[in-house]
Amino acid sequence: MARRGDRLLFAAAVLLFGITGAAAEDAPVNTIQDVFQHLRSCWKPPPPTKARPIDITVVVSFNRAGNILGHPRITYESAEASDSDRLQYRIAVMEALQRCTPMPFTDAMAGAAAGRPFAIQFRNRRNSPDKTPPLTQERRA
Repeated sequence: MARRGDRLLFAAAVLLFGITGAAAEDAPVNTIQDVFQHLRSCWKPPPPTKARPIDITVVVSFNRAGNILGHPRITYESAEASDSDRLQYRIAVMEALQRCTPMPFTDAMAGAAAGRPFAIQFRNRRNSPDKTPPLTQERRA
C-alpha cells in the first residue's frame, strides 16, 4: 500500500505537468501492441545524474478520443528505489503521458480501448539480458 507522502508526490506531479498534451507521433494506433509502442516512444527516463535506473509500471485508461480517463496509477516501482528516484520517475511517466495524449486511435481501436485499463511498464534497468538481477521483492506503490 502506498504511503500517504508517495500519493501526495504523485498527485503533485500530475497537477504540475497536467495530463493533456499533443501527441508525440501522429501514426494511428490500431492494436493493443500499438498502444504500448506509442507510449514507450514518448518515454524519456531521467538522466542517471538525477536518479538511479529503476522500473516503474503505471495503469492508465483512455476514452474514445484518446484522452486519459480518470487518473493514472503507479502500481509498481523497483524495491531499491529511493524517494528521490521514485519522484523523478513519476515525473518522467507523467511527462510521457502528456507527450502521448491524446492517443491517435483508429475508429475500431477507440471503441475497443475506451475505458479499459492498460498496465504500461517503463523499464530502465541498465543490466544486460545475460546478467539479470536476482529476484527481489516488489515494492508496491
